[in-house]
Amino acid sequence: MPASAPLPVDPIAEAKRQWLVHGWHDAATGMAAVTSIMRAQQIVLSQVESVLRPFSLSFARFELLRLLGFTRGGELPMSSAVARLQVHPTSVTKTVDRLVRDGMVERAAHPTDGRATMLTLTPRGSEVVEQATAALNAQVFARPTLAGEDLSALVGILARMRRNVGDFRDPDPLPDPL
Repeated sequence: MPASAPLPVDPIAEAKRQWLVHGWHDAATGMAAVTSIMRAQQIVLSQVESVLRPFSLSFARFELLRLLGFTRGGELPMSSAVARLQVHPTSVTKTVDRLVRDGMVERAAHPTDGRATMLTLTPRGSEVVEQATAALNAQVFARPTLAGEDLSALVGILARMRRNVGDFRDPDPLPDPL
């Protein structure tokens, strides 16, 4: 969350200076980058959560609802939700529990796999996620604090970082048409 008044000095720049003073030259820029990402994440999450608060949603709950809203028929196996959200199954289970309690998602047995659970978006969940998406689009996503070129560069840099640590891989090229 941003401070009520800007600090007179960038604390991350000061931390980097201290890293250098202490002889940690090889790690100073990496520390500044990691710390900057962490701080930026705190700022963005605070903005997103303030927009979602009137809908009684956390970002995790919004993500799950939005994922279901993007599917055909508003349903998805729980295991697919876990894989796509890239979080621990226990976290998804807790998120689903709250959404079920609030009448936004229903759980049901998978029609063909007795071991699997299906998640289904309810009409209430659909209405809430559409309203929350419109609010996020208007108040956060359409008004980022970076200009177009910087924003595109940031997305590309972070995608390379995620790919380099194995978060995803580039898709195989499509075969040439015959």
